[in-house]
Amino acid sequence: MRLFLKIISYLLHPLFIPFAGTIAYFLITPKYSPLEVQSGNILPIFILTIIIPIICYLILRNVGVISSVFMPDLKERKYQLYISLGLLLMVLFKVIPNNFTIELHYYFLGLIAGLFSALVLLFLNFKCSMHLLGMGSLLMFLINLSIHFEINVTIAISIVTLLCGLVATSRLYLKAHTKSEVIIGFAIGLLTQLFTIKFWL
Repeated sequence: MRLFLKIISYLLHPLFIPFAGTIAYFLITPKYSPLEVQSGNILPIFILTIIIPIICYLILRNVGVISSVFMPDLKERKYQLYISLGLLLMVLFKVIPNNFTIELHYYFLGLIAGLFSALVLLFLNFKCSMHLLGMGSLLMFLINLSIHFEINVTIAISIVTLLCGLVATSRLYLKAHTKSEVIIGFAIGLLTQLFTIKFWL
């Protein structure tokens, strides 16, 4: 059981959430998206939100700044959030404007708001669950897309809801977070995406 939940924590790491939302958008949208628009968003987002953070993690791990991929220490989490915020801002201002899609623009804006909220909480000595923040963001984005495009994606929403439960269970079972840290992380993810609705829905 412990091994299974640990695998869930790795597979559904918040590192993959920006890219997962991008892929979900292009799978769900009924809008015609030329291949150059899709590749112009997907490839740079993959590099900036997955490849570069992994390289940064390996460098920080080698110099002894961080000890684990899950970064249990508050100080370690600040480094992660600084890097993630910088890279997401780069996506927002440099990648998306080149092949503009309003839905992705506000998705990343919501992610940035979520990470900034988590950073503020860190300065207040409270670490919310980044896993649940990411899953909450992805879940609400899928719901927003379903409403926006008037498309039934109930199965996808159900699967992500189930995965949210699995991630929450894994973080609690592995004693990585308390119940309040899990709930607040999930709430931040949901609300930061929810607040962007009025601008594009």
